[in-house]
Amino acid sequence: MTASEYLALPDPHLDPVVAAAYDDPTHERFRADAIAATVDVLSELAGGGAAVEFAIGTGRIAVPLAATGVEVHGIDFSEPMLAELRAKPGAELVSVTTGDMTRTRVRSDAALVYLVFNTITNLRTQREQVACFRNAAAHLAPGGCFVVENQVPRLHQLPAGETIVPFDLSPTHLGFDEYVDLVNQISISHHVHITGDRVRRSSPAFRYVWPSELDLMAELAGMSLEARWADWHRSAFTGRSEAHVSVWRKA
Repeated sequence: MTASEYLALPDPHLDPVVAAAYDDPTHERFRADAIAATVDVLSELAGGGAAVEFAIGTGRIAVPLAATGVEVHGIDFSEPMLAELRAKPGAELVSVTTGDMTRTRVRSDAALVYLVFNTITNLRTQREQVACFRNAAAHLAPGGCFVVENQVPRLHQLPAGETIVPFDLSPTHLGFDEYVDLVNQISISHHVHITGDRVRRSSPAFRYVWPSELDLMAELAGMSLEARWADWHRSAFTGRSEAHVSVWRKA
């Protein structure tokens, strides 16, 4: 398939089957220590103020963050994902709005807006990603923070002439990133989920983006980089880091 054919496919997060299987207890991001590290950083940055999560999904982070006493509002365009969130204990502590993170607005005085686990790349054009940053800034009170967790593109791992890099090879999941359009920065994330004798496949398209490009988007939205770490434990970000957690502050 071509990049345009992948981009024409419906977003998998709108599929109730995908939403029901999204919370994977075997994945490292659902480990209690991983969630706790994320919540600790976000709670500190919120500083007693309100937080808004873009693409809140099933509430993996929002529900435990709200349990710490932070006022959490969430935006997501997928009703099946939000249905999974609403069924969770503690979901009543989170205010949820169905909408688009590039333009839906729920408040203008938040201390924190955050976007976790590569979700900025769900926006598949640069224009949409810029709009997301501007919407984040519009939610923030002066001095508020926008936090994005995202992977670093792995083009440097491609052998000459190849386009596919494996990122997960386990008994229950096979994952491969395919870089199909270097001009528009489009990659396809191929997944094969294995549960007993059942196999589920998906190949969503994303727009990969570099940390330096995100810094420019923040500048356009009136925010400047305050911190960048390799993970939620605030490890140093280096040229070898595979992911980053970046914090931009509104002037």
